[in-house]
Amino acid sequence: MATKIAGMLTRDDLCRLIDSGEVDTVITVFPDMYGRLMGKRITGRFFMSEVVDGGMHCCDYLLACDMEMDPIPGYELASWDKGYGDFRAVPDLDTLRLASWVDRSAIVICDVYQESADELVTVAPRSILKKQLERARALGYTACAGSELEFFTLSDSFDAAAEKNFESLSTYGWYVEDYHTLRTAAEEPLVGAIRRAMDASGVPVEFSKGEWGPGQHEINLRFADMLEMADRHCIYKQAAKELAMQQGMSVTFMAKVDEKLAGNSCHIHSSLWRGADASESVFAGSEAGLPGLDTGCSDEFRWYLGGLLAHARESSLLFAPYVNSYKRYMPSTFAPTTIAWSYDNRTTGFRVVGHGASLRVECRVPGADVNPYVAFAATLAAGLDGIEARTEPPPAFSGDAYAADGLPKVPASIEEAIGEFRGSEFFERSLGPEVVRHYAHFAETELSKFRSSVTGWERRRYLERG
Repeated sequence: MATKIAGMLTRDDLCRLIDSGEVDTVITVFPDMYGRLMGKRITGRFFMSEVVDGGMHCCDYLLACDMEMDPIPGYELASWDKGYGDFRAVPDLDTLRLASWVDRSAIVICDVYQESADELVTVAPRSILKKQLERARALGYTACAGSELEFFTLSDSFDAAAEKNFESLSTYGWYVEDYHTLRTAAEEPLVGAIRRAMDASGVPVEFSKGEWGPGQHEINLRFADMLEMADRHCIYKQAAKELAMQQGMSVTFMAKVDEKLAGNSCHIHSSLWRGADASESVFAGSEAGLPGLDTGCSDEFRWYLGGLLAHARESSLLFAPYVNSYKRYMPSTFAPTTIAWSYDNRTTGFRVVGHGASLRVECRVPGADVNPYVAFAATLAAGLDGIEARTEPPPAFSGDAYAADGLPKVPASIEEAIGEFRGSEFFERSLGPEVVRHYAHFAETELSKFRSSVTGWERRRYLERG
């Protein structure tokens, strides 16, 4: 019998906590295209009487707007012509947990349904991942993942940063603190608070550590089923920002905060399992089945890896969704520039790690700005396609992939990534044409907004001397 994870709640648990006054608010949310948790704070008793079964109504523009909440023309889902109506966000009670970092609150994540039909909204991030998980189950697999998110701690609060026009911000630290236990002690009041809050909120934590930048950290969460992991990822990211706000600081998961500093990565570890309790590794093998791999592996592992590499360029838009994302891909910064694989080599885009039941693929391409639902969906779709097509991976790479010639490259810009994604027959088939059009339009909107903006770099360079 599985041990209940601390902080997770059942429907009966929530009723009891509401009746006792220990919980009076249920934060009821769903992920948008940016991976932000959108929704409402609902009083506990109203949630139980009116929302827990039927869901809540939200405007459908929330999946057809940009980060500034501007309604964007050109989406098929919602538009001014269609009147921007509602969809239903229905709580998934398997996600119900305490929000321990907020007073007397619980949090639940919803699936997004059409208003007039009992059908998931196809382009909603959670729907996209669920479709791929259903495909995996039909093949007899349970897909699991872990996402390693990095962030910078800043001495400035979010409001103070805005007042400074997001210029001359101070990292909470002045030297690279990778694995340091002395320097990271300065940030422990915040980082420790995040660890403890997550552990108490159904988001089990393994550890935290300093990263390869001043004030940069990584908190690793316990791996889980892909859907649960995506939920944990987004809850953790939101809680980290809220806890920083409570301490008058800020944290950022921006892929590249400063050209002089390391980027923020999100390394995605993925694996497949089988059996009633998903305890049998699909990837483990007793014999060395792949040259360059320092352990045994199954045929399915080999083909899964082959699928990831074969579709890596097409997947890049879902791993790196913004203009800024591509500024992270710099040589000798631990962010990959090439599409290659190797065993335990941090210069390649795909690093194979573990052995036996722990054998897995670490995709190092995504940044911390990634939407985990669509990134996991792309990962699983590519891996399953590799298994079905029996796609052989290229030879293992050895050495410094940054200095290697002849390796395929990670797209260097969002323009390049959009072209790969829009023209992908594979994603048209696996995710569906509606999803491809929706997320290509999303990225094209980001690019258009950037192209029409005037940056501080341009003013510094051209205002006087240009």
